Amino acid sequence: MTLRLYDTSARQIREFSPLVPGCVSIYLCGATVQAAPHIGHIRSGLNFDVMRRWFAHRGYEVTFVRNVTDIDDKIIAKSAEQNRPWWSIGYENERAFNAAYDALGCLPPTYEPRATGHVPEMIAMMSALIDRGHAYAADGNVYFDVRSFPDYLALSNQDLDHLLQPEGEGETGKRDPRDFAMWKAAKPGEPAWETPWGPGRPGWHLECSAMAHKYLGAAFDIHGGGVDLVFPHHENEIAQSKAFGDTFARYWAHNAWVTMSGEKMSKSLGNSVLVAEMVRRWRPIVLRYYLASPHYRSTIEYSAESLGEAESAFSRIEGFLQRAGETVGEVAPAAEVPEAFAQAMDDDFAVPQALAVVHNTVRQGNAALTEDQKDAVVRAVAEVRAMLGVLGLDPLDETWTRGGSGDRGAELHSVIDSLVRLVLDQRQAARARKDYATADALRDELKQAGLAIEDTPHGPRWELTAE
Repeated sequence: MTLRLYDTSARQIREFSPLVPGCVSIYLCGATVQAAPHIGHIRSGLNFDVMRRWFAHRGYEVTFVRNVTDIDDKIIAKSAEQNRPWWSIGYENERAFNAAYDALGCLPPTYEPRATGHVPEMIAMMSALIDRGHAYAADGNVYFDVRSFPDYLALSNQDLDHLLQPEGEGETGKRDPRDFAMWKAAKPGEPAWETPWGPGRPGWHLECSAMAHKYLGAAFDIHGGGVDLVFPHHENEIAQSKAFGDTFARYWAHNAWVTMSGEKMSKSLGNSVLVAEMVRRWRPIVLRYYLASPHYRSTIEYSAESLGEAESAFSRIEGFLQRAGETVGEVAPAAEVPEAFAQAMDDDFAVPQALAVVHNTVRQGNAALTEDQKDAVVRAVAEVRAMLGVLGLDPLDETWTRGGSGDRGAELHSVIDSLVRLVLDQRQAARARKDYATADALRDELKQAGLAIEDTPHGPRWELTAE
């Protein structure tokens, strides 16, 4: 089956055909680093990490660019509020985003450019657009003339005559209120860079056009981001880049929001759940499973209950791998995934259907364990690990087992295991001397602590009981 994905610009699922055979180029709008990330922010990076992994599994060489917007109105406002340098706020939160990506097992991007490192490229792009009649300078600002670009609003399918363009403070001198700022004139006390039109700073939209051009060229395969970026950000990127002469993105992919009570999760609404707080309460691999399980175009309505359900579902997978390991030893991931899993992933990265294949294979593996069919157990483990590996969810992969990886699950499991083994040794000694009352009491204490004990031919084993 040929890989297909939903293209926002076409409003339909399209067959994917790369610009360069065997290669995939992806530009993802990354963090605006005015604050630490909540799980809504990080969902986008995680969804595109899964896409990237699947392309790589399919044999493509992937170039993945994820930018950092380290200067904008919100960062400057935070700088004034906190009486701190703007770059200090940006750098602190950039590190928080990278820590969150790492904690949730996201692969590092091929390139991660910062906006402030690409002002010369932005100036060159603006100069060319002014020369071609697509942009103009006014009061130290530089604006894009939207009426000069006939295909403006094709991505968001809006009517220009009824458009309300978001506008920032100090955007004076516009010929048309629907024109958007590419460059903003300097204000007293704000960061500024010199340009032929006076000192100022980048507009949000210009940054990505300049960086995409530098790192991926005039044309690339996929431009991604949250659905809230379709307008104005991505619409304005298209206008700038295509007016500049670039073909720009051939496919547009957008992930949906994480919501609370039906509203988009955001700092301004006070309903965000910071990743740094979440990974203290939940294992990072469970949080990844929770955010990756729904289809990337489906909204996630956050609740602690739904996250608990995700933990129980993932624990069933982990439980099978643990029991199988005790029976057949270590099993490497299979080279290929089951065909049903591949078909799901090829169909617009349908992770829910792909995970259904994972859980079905787990059920088959558990049945094989019960019937002591070791060859079937080995096959099931190999397939499960291969599928989980594609999703970045293999608990036996070194991403999750190495010390200091951000997921302390394996480390904590080892500590708990040592403590439980002490109790189990005491229980075994009590049984050996036929002190069954003490043995049963020790088992009951473990049960009250949330541990289930199973006596097997290989000795007692434990696991966390589902709540």
